[in-house]
Amino acid sequence: MNTLIVGCGNMGGAMLAGWLAGGMPADSLTVVDPLVAEVPEGVTLHRSLDALSAQAQTFATVLLAFKPQQLAEAAPAIAPLANGLVLSVLAGIDLAALARHVPAASARVRVMPNLAATLGKSPIALAGDLSADRRAEVTALFAPLGTPEWIGEDAFDLVTALAGSGPAFVYRFIDALAASAADLGLERAQADRLALAMVEGAAALAAASPHPPAELARRVASPGGVTQRGIDVLDADAALVRLITATLRAARDRSAAMGREHGGDPGPGR
Repeated sequence: MNTLIVGCGNMGGAMLAGWLAGGMPADSLTVVDPLVAEVPEGVTLHRSLDALSAQAQTFATVLLAFKPQQLAEAAPAIAPLANGLVLSVLAGIDLAALARHVPAASARVRVMPNLAATLGKSPIALAGDLSADRRAEVTALFAPLGTPEWIGEDAFDLVTALAGSGPAFVYRFIDALAASAADLGLERAQADRLALAMVEGAAALAAASPHPPAELARRVASPGGVTQRGIDVLDADAALVRLITATLRAARDRSAAMGREHGGDPGPGR
């Protein structure tokens, strides 16, 4: 199945790496990107869509992985190439907008992974009106990149904030742990190493455990002990939950606003 990746920056590049690591043949992949320095051996690289348009070439799958504000300009060159499955990681661009820009596509799916797709460890939100068989095909396509989850499009902006933007929030939390330890007297490089190792181990344990994270936290914390004293600070006035709710709300609302700015349908409740 030949696949075209339009845009091979951070996200497109992570998905490309994940697919190759998962066994997708390199010669089935074509990349269009004017700036990427190079692509893995065997992958075809074009600097613009013009060459493909001149060849009247079409692709079974087309992944749109560029900036959402570029869609209107790029769509006339993409549309003739996209009469199969169109996958979009364009934040805020809804299915209705995709239908207007790539009308000949046989199916359209919104996709929200994150950079852990490189390692096959990304949550992957999927939304699209597909038959059960076609959904199974798309799920299988994304399985090498992590954990695909089909959701309603009305939840897509929120899942974008959680699963797409979430790694950045986790990285900031790791950095804050290390910075705080350094402020309290630990050497900064050592604080960085310890914070990163702690989060890596805690995440691995949470993923492997049958218990939810809240229960794991309870098991770490002894009543009246060291850990509980710190948790009391996080829980006071629901401080941590309020902060994260505000963080996700801001990211969700920005995703919805980008859709309105770049041709998406505001839709009910958005």
